[in-house]
Parts: sequence; C-alpha cells; structure tokens
Amino acid sequence: MHQGTVDFAPQLTIPAALDFQALIDRQAKIDRLRYLRNRWVSQVRGLEGVDILLPDDPALYGATTSFRLHGQGSPEANIKLTDILLNRFGIMTVHRVGLAGGTCIRVTPSLFTMPAEVDRLAAAIRQLAMERPLPA
Repeated sequence: MHQGTVDFAPQLTIPAALDFQALIDRQAKIDRLRYLRNRWVSQVRGLEGVDILLPDDPALYGATTSFRLHGQGSPEANIKLTDILLNRFGIMTVHRVGLAGGTCIRVTPSLFTMPAEVDRLAAAIRQLAMERPLPA
C-alpha cells in the first residue's frame, strides 16, 4: 500500500547527527543532563504539595525525573497538568501511568535545554502547587 512520498532529508542527516554526538564526551553529556535535572528538582523538592518521585542518589537517576502534585494523581489530572504546562507556560512534559508508582508527570531535559528553561519549569510547578486545585 502506497504511504506517500518518503522524506529522505531526516535519513540523510543521520551521519551528521552521529558525528556530532561523537564529538561530545559521554561523561560531559551525563554531567550536563544531571545538572539540568538537579537544577529544577532542587528548586521544588520539599515544596508543600509537590512529590518528586526519584531520590537524589545519582546512582538512581539520569536526566529524567517525574513529579506529581498532591491530590492530582489521576490520569485525567496529570493530562490536564501537562496541558497547562504546555499552553500556559510553554513547557512540554509527558504524563505517565505506571503500575508501581502511579500516574505522574515526566520531565526529560535535553543537551540543548537551557538552565533558564528548567528554572521556568520550577517556577511553574511552584505556582501550580499554590493554585491547587488546578484551574479549569
């Protein structure tokens, strides 16, 4: 079955992308991603109404860390929260549903994420924690 015209441009960029990744030291990547993760987490950990779902032991996390607001544990509430973070604050996050830990919001910085962007995330989480229940 014909699927349409193949976009070859992304495929042609793969060698350049791999070359670029090879230029960046592996430990430098890890350090950068952990710095970004720790920067936003340190600003909201311990904040009333916010649960950070990973400990601060570097052996137990990479760049990705999840959180949830107290009383906002349903899948619907977390979908609403991701929508608010995107539409109101311009921050993309992902809601997750897990058997062991329940529903949450996953935050995954990238190498190109700026410190000011994770600061904006922390400020948004602080503001939303004070606004509970979430606005319609």
